[in-house]
Amino acid sequence: MWIAISALNLALAVMLGAFGAHGLKSFATPEQLAWWSTATQYFFYHALGLLILGVLHKTTPTFPIKTPFILMQIGIIFFCGSLYIMALGLPRILGAITPIGGAFMIVGWLLLAWQALKHAK
Repeated sequence: MWIAISALNLALAVMLGAFGAHGLKSFATPEQLAWWSTATQYFFYHALGLLILGVLHKTTPTFPIKTPFILMQIGIIFFCGSLYIMALGLPRILGAITPIGGAFMIVGWLLLAWQALKHAK
């Protein structure tokens, strides 16, 4: 299940990246294109992180990946989603949730580090 969710995230990141590179340029401002680019970069980074967690779960089933995985997925939705929405011209007030998404991503990575240290003992 974890690898499948990761693969879907990566496929969506490719699709959104392609749309940003080809479809969005005709009507977006440079600022909107920058938001789209940032969202796509972070989407890829964290989708690859999710894939690594999925592979880790396959190779080390006792390693607890569920909570970091969920936190990162929520972070992708909030952080990247809000940037994509703003890049499409929807209200900039939605940018207020972007840092919340970033916080979810950070906490997901920190929890993963803590669990890795705990699991190594």
